[in-house]
Amino acid sequence: MNEKEKLTFGEIFEQNERSSHYHMLKLGIKDPHREFYVEGIYAMWMAYKKYNPNKGPLGTYFNYPIRNRLIDMLRTKTREDHNQSKITQREICEVDNGNRCGESKIPVIDPSGVTLQDDAFWGSVKSMLTENQWKWVKFYLIEGIPLQEIAQQEGVSEDAVKSWGRRTRRKLKDEKDVLVRLYK
Repeated sequence: MNEKEKLTFGEIFEQNERSSHYHMLKLGIKDPHREFYVEGIYAMWMAYKKYNPNKGPLGTYFNYPIRNRLIDMLRTKTREDHNQSKITQREICEVDNGNRCGESKIPVIDPSGVTLQDDAFWGSVKSMLTENQWKWVKFYLIEGIPLQEIAQQEGVSEDAVKSWGRRTRRKLKDEKDVLVRLYK
């Protein structure tokens, strides 16, 4: 008579229930909805059904299936959470018209409806910038031309145009005191 025939699953469960908790603790799993706990019990049930006494004591045999099942579920949950956060970020970008997207702390400006008639201001801005930086301001900010079109028009890569924009923003940020003094 083997160990499996002596004990019912209920008895095995009572003896090994803490095994699921132990593995969750070791793996750092927080389980407010008891999903992982239930998965551990299911793994214990499957191990009980497949148990072969020649493979060692039943209590030791449970450890591997429970731990591996919890790791699989943890990987699945992590992947689902990551995918969900990517979808949420994409939706936020669409709703906010690009603001708060990516890693840039600078908001995306919607140039529609903005009148840029102040020649003195733009002349002072132009005097602070290189030729390529001014092209970025003129084409991208003032005229609203997409970066791809600017790159094609100027015969450079899109990354080059993006670089013009980064340098322009950095330079204008450093020179904001000059611009503020111009219009006091």
